[in-house]
Amino acid sequence: MTETTGPTTAATPERTTLRVNHLAGVALLVIDRPRRRNAVDLATARAISAALDELDSSDRLRVAVLTGSGGVFSAGMDLKAFAERGERPVVEPRGGFGLVERPPRKPLIAAVEGPALGGGFEMALACDLVVAGESATFGLPEVRRGLTAAAGGLLRLPRRIPRNIAMEMVLTGRPLTAARCAELGLVNQVVPDGAARGAALELARLIADNAPLAVQASKDVLTASLDWSQDTQFARQEEFVDPVRRSADAREGAVAFAERRAPRWQGR
Repeated sequence: MTETTGPTTAATPERTTLRVNHLAGVALLVIDRPRRRNAVDLATARAISAALDELDSSDRLRVAVLTGSGGVFSAGMDLKAFAERGERPVVEPRGGFGLVERPPRKPLIAAVEGPALGGGFEMALACDLVVAGESATFGLPEVRRGLTAAAGGLLRLPRRIPRNIAMEMVLTGRPLTAARCAELGLVNQVVPDGAARGAALELARLIADNAPLAVQASKDVLTASLDWSQDTQFARQEEFVDPVRRSADAREGAVAFAERRAPRWQGR
């Protein structure tokens, strides 16, 4: 992939807290607070929220990768900012970390190196796919700090892995390895340490090459249908899939297949 630099946001007096690059249809979001183990303060949450707003509104961007700098994904909420200023990294309407209550409509991939703990893990849980370095760890240690995993951990984790294992993680606070998370289906790929970002970008490229309307509608159905009853689910998916079926991209896909060429998607 050829890297082209896009907007950079969330400047602080010390350094930029989020770096955003655009890579041929892929937005790469890098939390860059290595001295704080990429813990998220309010400024960083606002930057993440703004970057995801841009992802959803852009005709050029089709998928995003979220990662951290310095071999750490994220330690979650910046407890120092909370203790000193009472600051919580909550940005409406996306919620905690600028992400967890309202993830983007377009696909989001977490590229995890090192620890993804507490809110860092909850950010990964808000992503659609997870690629992890082999030394990465995932955990919700909130009960050890007198807190609860209220940024989506208690809600999403038992939907991603067996309930009893989710319960053990939450009640003990003990983390799981990347390999164990892959066994449980929580992690899509485990790669050598240092390779998570590259592997996630390659996965993002595969998604970006597909028809954008079809990708977005497919994610919408997969997400929304968790609460649909069995006797209504086929009818309810029609509002998402019928516009795709009638789109110019659907016609282009069929013509390109017949002509044995790569399709030229228009997103309409």
